[in-house]
Amino acid sequence: MFNQATEIRRLLLEKVAKLLYEGKLMEQIDRIPLEIRPRGSAVTRCCIHKDRAVLKYKIMAILGFNIEDETDELTTLSQYAKMSWDRKDFTDTMLTVVDEACSSCVKFNYTVTNMCRACVGRPCTYACNKGAITVTNKAEIDHSKCISCGRCLQVCPFHAIVYTPVPCEEACPVGAITKNSMGIEHIDESKCIHCGKCKEACPFGAIMEKSYLVQIIKEILGEKKLIAMVAPAIAGQYSIPFPKLLDAVKKCGFDDVVEVALGANVTSANEAHEFEERVIEGGQPFMTTSCCPAYTRWARIHNPNLTKYISDTKTPAAYTAEIVKKEHPDALTVFVGPCLAKRIEGYHDPNIDFVMTFEELDAMIKAKGISFDDCAEIALDPKVEKSGRQYARTTGVASSVVLYAKNPDKVKPHVISGLDKEAMRFLKAAAATGKCEENLIEVMMCEGGCVNGPDTITNCKVATRQLMQLDK
Repeated sequence: MFNQATEIRRLLLEKVAKLLYEGKLMEQIDRIPLEIRPRGSAVTRCCIHKDRAVLKYKIMAILGFNIEDETDELTTLSQYAKMSWDRKDFTDTMLTVVDEACSSCVKFNYTVTNMCRACVGRPCTYACNKGAITVTNKAEIDHSKCISCGRCLQVCPFHAIVYTPVPCEEACPVGAITKNSMGIEHIDESKCIHCGKCKEACPFGAIMEKSYLVQIIKEILGEKKLIAMVAPAIAGQYSIPFPKLLDAVKKCGFDDVVEVALGANVTSANEAHEFEERVIEGGQPFMTTSCCPAYTRWARIHNPNLTKYISDTKTPAAYTAEIVKKEHPDALTVFVGPCLAKRIEGYHDPNIDFVMTFEELDAMIKAKGISFDDCAEIALDPKVEKSGRQYARTTGVASSVVLYAKNPDKVKPHVISGLDKEAMRFLKAAAATGKCEENLIEVMMCEGGCVNGPDTITNCKVATRQLMQLDK
């Protein structure tokens, strides 16, 4: 969702990338909050000093740190930049909450407004079976008893009771984010499936992704060979010919660019073979795809009965990294994609050295001042079968698997475009009963597919249209 918070995050990424390319990160990074919020400028919070503090902590996340890593509030951004430049060890915790920015959402969902007339009927008290509502001059809700069922709101004749959601909590499909005793959101890593929906939903931009931007540009400026592996969704992010876009990626400092669509072809072939063995020959009632790491993590944590039905085939990113490492064993691989969950996958994959997002790539393109008009058209890899380039949109995976199937007429696809509550109920029922009318289920965490990932930079519908142009 594009808004001012998104705009600020992207501006910070661009400024950090520019300083990195110029070799001035340590010397000038402390000035970024002052440049964005100079004295006398309009503020978005209580004062300019809080605005600058929030910007500092957001930059700290871009440098790759959790906000909880801070042990001394007087540590400057230049000191964090130096630590980031020198660091060797990382963790797979990729989301961090900027507590200075996370303090404005209401703690309670249901509240009584001044529209209440303390009517004689008092239907709200009868609707509440927890005894949480009492009426004197107006209705009052005891939030220690309230279970947020919403019955009081439904029956109030004056519409005096309002529901105020906490956007990040509302967006999280697994209840992994809640307020702590200080009113600051806390992410429960044992529940989190790394879908990134909380980050998208936060209107304050308080939820940030940790980044490898420093390490990637450091390596670009060094002597090692870097190969960018671009996810199929990248073709929908810019309204320019795809071959020119590949050259723009290369101009960011990479020695070569490889399409992850190459690995998608391997995934399709292997899933088609696996489907034949497990479903057609083995009698398994259905099989689900495995290319979305947020979905497979949801299954492992929140619906373990489903895991036996998930394909064992690896993701396109994993196969592409295998291919690249085999051909260039001394090169560093950088997966470029639209997804927070891919950061986690890349962390645990020995063949993927770094993961960066489309937002970060866009920041690098702008920081380098790359003009698409000046980009050459790189020849597309003839080994890539074009269905692999359609993996990023809903139905793309299932269609590609059918293409590789020995008996395509026996494949009955069912597509889940966005793992919402209804889709979760469907999958839980299928796993519990072992029954499903369709026998190949494509599951994408994001509605519309990877073109609608949490780190994309283009509207999903526009990106889908641009992606489909590759088929022509």
